[in-house]
Amino acid sequence: MLSHEITLDLIKKAQNGDQNAKTILIEENSPLVKSVIKKFQNKNIEYDDLYQLGCVGFLKAVNNFKPDFNVKFSTYVVPMIIGEIKRFLRDDGAIKVSRAVKTQNRHIMKYIEDYKKQNQKKPSLAEIAKHFNLEQQELIFIMDSSKMPISIYTPLESEDNGLLLIDRYIQNDESEIIMDKILLKQALSSLDERSKKIVLLRFFRDKTQSEIAQTLNISQVQVSRLENKILSLIKEKLKVEEN
Repeated sequence: MLSHEITLDLIKKAQNGDQNAKTILIEENSPLVKSVIKKFQNKNIEYDDLYQLGCVGFLKAVNNFKPDFNVKFSTYVVPMIIGEIKRFLRDDGAIKVSRAVKTQNRHIMKYIEDYKKQNQKKPSLAEIAKHFNLEQQELIFIMDSSKMPISIYTPLESEDNGLLLIDRYIQNDESEIIMDKILLKQALSSLDERSKKIVLLRFFRDKTQSEIAQTLNISQVQVSRLENKILSLIKEKLKVEEN
């Protein structure tokens, strides 16, 4: 990764139209772009398309970044990349079935559920069609629409709760979670080798302080002190990155 000073210099050149500076920035920050788009790989988008979207978001960040933001460029660029991918998901969520049909289908499904609760059985097609003043063939089409592709911006369940399908679609990939992981990775990368080993053994391999002491040939007291120091450094690093 480029140093903060070199990155700022390249950004300034890129903003002044230097295409070579943009190329260098993208090439050097390619691992960062890939680490972000990895979170969206299960969204039925080709990897190359995801990477291109990530680069578009990256270049937007280059164009908009200012040193007086008082954050590292890597911190600023992550939500820009995520935003570009989410924008694509939103705009590409083409509605194959009209919104009116989907809305009516939700009303029908609610009617069926209410009917079952009151009568302990499902209503017949004729009863449903009569209730909604529909022909049975039209009713069948509307009910089958639930099996067709729908917009990721379709309201979920209740029309009044404000939740959309996209809220559930990407609930495990929230920007904050991705940011936290990337910031933590950056914080860990700044540690020396012994500190990294302590973090690995303690928090990823679930070793006790005594076991770590034996592995590193130091005392348990030293391990305890080092662990506290490492955690303090990481917390301080995360504060700097987030502010």
